[in-house]
Amino acid sequence: MSVSAVVRSEWLKIRTLRGVLGSLLAVFAVTVAITVLVSATVGRAEAEPGDDLLFGAFYALNFGQIAALAFGATAVSSEYLDGALRVSLAAVPDRTLFYGAKSAVIGCCGLIVGTATTFGAFLAGQAFMGPEAVHLGDPGALRACVGGGVYLALMALFAAGLTAVLRSAVAVLSILIPLLLIVSFVVGDVAAVAADFLPDRAGQQVLRQHPVGSLGPWTGLAVTALWAAVAQLAGWWAVRRRDA
Repeated sequence: MSVSAVVRSEWLKIRTLRGVLGSLLAVFAVTVAITVLVSATVGRAEAEPGDDLLFGAFYALNFGQIAALAFGATAVSSEYLDGALRVSLAAVPDRTLFYGAKSAVIGCCGLIVGTATTFGAFLAGQAFMGPEAVHLGDPGALRACVGGGVYLALMALFAAGLTAVLRSAVAVLSILIPLLLIVSFVVGDVAAVAADFLPDRAGQQVLRQHPVGSLGPWTGLAVTALWAAVAQLAGWWAVRRRDA
């Protein structure tokens, strides 16, 4: 099978598996919906002098990233249901090609939908902010929209790699969701420098107009990319070494 044929087959899986496609579309739907809801109701009231209004514009990305994790996890875990992996490997015996194509499709889908999400949420939310609105031409705004899309794609790849190791979307999400929603804040209160290098905290520096902590916007995103790369390598090793 050629590389292009394998990539097309992986894209077809995402399109036809409702749970996988639904989680991908949820990245956009959840983020934009929460952004509009918050901006239209309490956005202007919560905008205070001295706040990082650019970072606040991406508040809903905290929820969108969970959908991105679910997308990456379910895209891989679907292979471990009802012997699907054996069928996939019968069609594509080269496990490196199979895993690489799947990761590439997950990453591309995450990047496209993620970038549409950050631009859509930013523009929709700021339409309700009146004089407190941040514009695309303001310092850091365009970088945040582009970097936010990359961040969501990296989180999807991070979850995908871990799912290839654990073979369970439920197990991966039960680890990553508490890590992002609870552990990150607890560690941040106890050891701020260490918390700067957690995947979510590091990557979200790109969303700030004025980054805080020890990492800049692009170095923070690079740290998240490193987390994703390690997870992807672990997933590749697991797919190559384990029985289907």
